[in-house]
Amino acid sequence: MPQARDVSEADFPEVKTGADPATSGTLPAENLTMKSVLEVNLELNTVKLPLHKGVVGGTTVWFVITDVSDRDLAEELGLNFAPRLANVTKNCVPCAQSVTSDRVLADGVEFLGKPDFSPTRLVKLGLGLPPAAVPGSEADLNYSPFVAIKGTDIVYDAPIVATGDGPFDIVAHDTTLDRVFAIDTDAMTVDFSFIRGFSGGEHIFYMSFESSAPLTATLERSTFAPVLGFTPSPDQGLDPESSRAALFNFLNGQVGPASPPAQGIPHVLMDGMASLDTGPQNPQLSEALRKGGDFHAVLDIFPTFDDGLADLYTPLWDVQFGVWSDAAVAEKLNTAQTDGNQIRQLAEQGLLTSPGGSPLASNREVVNCPVFGFASTAPKGPQAEKPATQP
Repeated sequence: MPQARDVSEADFPEVKTGADPATSGTLPAENLTMKSVLEVNLELNTVKLPLHKGVVGGTTVWFVITDVSDRDLAEELGLNFAPRLANVTKNCVPCAQSVTSDRVLADGVEFLGKPDFSPTRLVKLGLGLPPAAVPGSEADLNYSPFVAIKGTDIVYDAPIVATGDGPFDIVAHDTTLDRVFAIDTDAMTVDFSFIRGFSGGEHIFYMSFESSAPLTATLERSTFAPVLGFTPSPDQGLDPESSRAALFNFLNGQVGPASPPAQGIPHVLMDGMASLDTGPQNPQLSEALRKGGDFHAVLDIFPTFDDGLADLYTPLWDVQFGVWSDAAVAEKLNTAQTDGNQIRQLAEQGLLTSPGGSPLASNREVVNCPVFGFASTAPKGPQAEKPATQP
């Protein structure tokens, strides 16, 4: 295992940090990876998607579609192409709902399960990490956001975001996902508060719908869905047979009103107003997230990567929590990172570990976070070399 030691800026691989993030107006269409997106409001920090109607045991449910494992359908429907979604059910049949539908997942589809949006989301800060946390929604035993079409090898990412026939609660979110900012069942659109992050040295945007861990579900305002934890496979983020890719977050990054340099969970708790609920009733939350108070996690793969790496994109992320060494924190070198291989190099040098000091690796938490666009420049690939000793 790498040993922690004295450090300086010379230890850090030289990579881009990306242009200034877009914070005003709307995102240009050419900056979208998901062409079905209707609008990205950079001032409200929201993304508008088409809304679809389904049913679960006689209850009306409302869902969105973000990714699909079939390339032609992705092109036809304006979705992210995520071929590794076809691996979701390997050794885990419940990891996707099996439904009867045409190849195009149509309105009126009957799902097997749904989330319960009625719990009250709670974040209570104490003297340190982790905070007391209760997710604002929880999946039933039959629910997964991943939907397999019977008789085909097609798998969609189609999370349910509201239940019932309205009117819908976007203040306490008793009937909607905690990230829902607006919902219109006449126009068939729904707006979500999105998350700002990094990939390949660039600023990127993604949504969060489910997490296999209750604390992460609470902080990300997503649905607690434990079944995601059984998807294949941890620490296999570049394996075409896995359904996951690596996502890096930090437990002792810098805090402050802007990122970079701040990054990670303490930054969100102190500067991202983590206890507030999403919605027009809390404009200060949108403002904090827009100006840098978000997680700024690092996604290892992005749909615009070159050299065939784009085909390794998946919305299912294998979370790795990094802890900076005492020496790095003392020298204030625990600044925002923007590239997966850059993070691996720092871990190789002993500057980053998993909690408890073990080598940086999967925390066994999984999140469903589809990407939808980038701020200014499309990420083209890793900005640092992968350490030769890492698989």
